[in-house]
Amino acid sequence: MKAAGIDIGSRYIKYAVQEEGKETVFFVKETGYDPLSVCREFLAATAPDRLLATGYGRHLLESDMGVATITEIKAVAKGARKVFPSCRTIIDIGGQDTKVIELDAQGIITNFEMNDRCAAGTGKFLEIMAHALGFTIEDFGRHCRDDGHITINSLCAVFAESEVISLIAKGIEREAIATALHNSVLNRLVPLIQRVGVEEDVVFAGGCTRNPFLKQALQERLRVEVHVHEHSPMLSALGASLYAAGR
Repeated sequence: MKAAGIDIGSRYIKYAVQEEGKETVFFVKETGYDPLSVCREFLAATAPDRLLATGYGRHLLESDMGVATITEIKAVAKGARKVFPSCRTIIDIGGQDTKVIELDAQGIITNFEMNDRCAAGTGKFLEIMAHALGFTIEDFGRHCRDDGHITINSLCAVFAESEVISLIAKGIEREAIATALHNSVLNRLVPLIQRVGVEEDVVFAGGCTRNPFLKQALQERLRVEVHVHEHSPMLSALGASLYAAGR
């Protein structure tokens, strides 16, 4: 029996396939302007017996193909618990939203907070700011250099970009501006985490786990170890596939 989970995110579509006796297989591709065609491509290549959809665009598959859906909260919690069985807190920074989830000792969701009203403090914000500074999003977090005199006051991408342009015009090095931008994201994220509470083990999920500065800064601010798995961007897809396998 082959079970699959598909996470239709705002920036990437992630796909995980479970088959008895085999390792989980992962696929990822940019969402683009036609996410359904990407989904169909994955499904045609793997022909799963069971499928669950999650993520920002999960209802596309539900309405187009009758695929059952699961919330991102449940999916990422299931995936995180699979790779880190002692996980109690999940910090998930995606392209368009940020989620902080609390689990009890049995892995049951007991509380969560979510910022989904705008892209402020999410991966999309960092992507826009990286572009404004001439960095790739993949390398953005590797170019940070602290300068306590630099702050970014706005998390609106439009206003923050204006601040960045003004700082460049003043001769401020872009590495220092990059640090200020990351810190502005953390300044919004940490209170969200504190409202839920921090219980170890803490797992960092979502596409922003590829950013080394964010992981290190979270550890310093929260004063706990933050765990990142090699497949941390894929945890929602993994969780959906696990739920599909158990249906």
